[in-house]
Amino acid sequence: MLARAIEVSRRYGETLALDNVSLDIAAGELVGLLGPNGAGKSTLLALLTGIRSVTSGRVELLGGDPRRPASRRHLGVTPQETGLPDSLRVGEVVDFVRRHYPDPLPRDEVLARFGLTHLVRRQTGGLSGGEKRRVAVALAFAGRPRIVFLDEPTTGLDVEARRSLWEGIRQFHAEGGAVVLTSHYLEEVEALARRVVVIGGGRVLADDTVAAVRGLVAVRRVSLSSPVPLPVLPGLSATDREGDRWHLLTPDSDRLVRDLVAAEVPFTDLEVRPTSLEEAFLTLTGEKPPSNHPATTLERTENSWLLSS
Repeated sequence: MLARAIEVSRRYGETLALDNVSLDIAAGELVGLLGPNGAGKSTLLALLTGIRSVTSGRVELLGGDPRRPASRRHLGVTPQETGLPDSLRVGEVVDFVRRHYPDPLPRDEVLARFGLTHLVRRQTGGLSGGEKRRVAVALAFAGRPRIVFLDEPTTGLDVEARRSLWEGIRQFHAEGGAVVLTSHYLEEVEALARRVVVIGGGRVLADDTVAAVRGLVAVRRVSLSSPVPLPVLPGLSATDREGDRWHLLTPDSDRLVRDLVAAEVPFTDLEVRPTSLEEAFLTLTGEKPPSNHPATTLERTENSWLLSS
């Protein structure tokens, strides 16, 4: 394993940020780490990269203690907040970081991979916030790492810049590198990750493929247009209305449609699809969804997950 957390807990005073968390990251994996603010995502990354120490349990990085410099020689990191020296040019910053590693990538390759070649002679103090973020992400790959941790890597970037970074991350992964990324952009995790770990309240709530995490909620999203209010129907988990467009969550979409027909509810433009990762995420963590999102929560019993509205 490239990185491991074994029954790890971390406290900040009276606050329990992580509670007995275990996690393994193997070579070549691309893992999305999801959770609401305060769930413990950044704390877990800080422990795995040696920035902070565990309160109890054990963490390993490349077979050793992540607090030891020798264990971090093949590690790349982009934290949520990074500072760049304003007076240095982008190319100089890349070269500075490269010199800390035994076998770094060529500077031109780092810049080209993340669409930064045109900024090579620009001072970082004159870059926009999005440009600085792109440089910070590129620096994580400069040392030719075996594993990279990216904490909210594309926060503040426009769509084009985000997709450019995605391509750089995909290229690294295609070459055999392992990536762990946290993100509030669930589209990003769906686009990149092969495995999803959902954290809430300092614990791992789910750890599986994107499709399996969606399947944990065991519901379908039924969308339809109807000019009349819908009746109360059995098995309906949640409803949301946008004008004449209704969005319904149900564990049995076939039964729902039959009940609508039996109740003589007029409807058109019927669409039935699996839940998105966003819906699964909101359900698993119990986060309050936006106003235009079906509101569901998932309650954990001893042996099963129970969906409730």
